Amino acid sequence: MFYKFLLIFILSISTMLAKENPMNVYDFKVKTIDGEMVSLEKYKGKVLLIVNVASKCGFTPQYEGLEALHAKYKDNGFMVLGFPSNQFGQQEPGSNEQIKDFCTLTYGVKFDMFAKIDVNGENEDPLYKHLKKEAPGILGSESIKWNFTKFLIDPDGKVIERYGSTTKPSSIEDEIKRLLGI
Repeated sequence: MFYKFLLIFILSISTMLAKENPMNVYDFKVKTIDGEMVSLEKYKGKVLLIVNVASKCGFTPQYEGLEALHAKYKDNGFMVLGFPSNQFGQQEPGSNEQIKDFCTLTYGVKFDMFAKIDVNGENEDPLYKHLKKEAPGILGSESIKWNFTKFLIDPDGKVIERYGSTTKPSSIEDEIKRLLGI
């Protein structure tokens, strides 16, 4: 009887810890740019490129490259997920609706966009806390340095690589194809 109790206790603690310490991106819920809460589990089995984006940044033209990758590989199980943030030079000052309109009208963005978030600091989104822990930047720094930092996620929801703002989306294409098995 004691061992049965001990086993139940251990399983309960491990379940609780798993919820507190997510193991992959599918353990997170996020708000879409339209305000709907969704679980990232809906992307299970897909290769993801998660990017913090901004509309008034020198790297904003990367929207074009991100959309090109998305369009080219979406039927093979690839998705780009855009997370606007206003933490760098106030380069994403608009509302979610304004951001959505800008991305659609200016760059023809069809990949999934999410509500504006903080990617650093006291109010950072839990997803970004996980991404940064799993793939630290230069010299082990976890902080996001600027807009258009990219995280490549494998089909199992594990963070594979972190790319800086200057990395063009097209330069990640070979790694995306490798993860897709094409």
